[in-house]
Amino acid sequence: MEWKASHILVKDRAQAQLLVQRLKQGASFEAMAREFSTCPSKNRGGDLGWFGPGQMVKPFEDAVRKLGAGSISDVVSTQFGYHVIKVTAKR
Repeated sequence: MEWKASHILVKDRAQAQLLVQRLKQGASFEAMAREFSTCPSKNRGGDLGWFGPGQMVKPFEDAVRKLGAGSISDVVSTQFGYHVIKVTAKR
């Protein structure tokens, strides 16, 4: 199984929770990633491209495995900060 996903990475859990709330209210994931993410992927709207098992840190991969295509995660904590993840495709 491989996944295609985008994410928004921030340093603060409260900010990540606000982003999740705004996304659930219809905000554009790509626009939010460009504005708030601290990851270089923000220039691509948070797009991380395709990846397979073992290519992302475990909490990130675990979250992606549970999401269906088009779904947005709750806040996911890793050693890099707090992620909001959107799975865009699976194959």
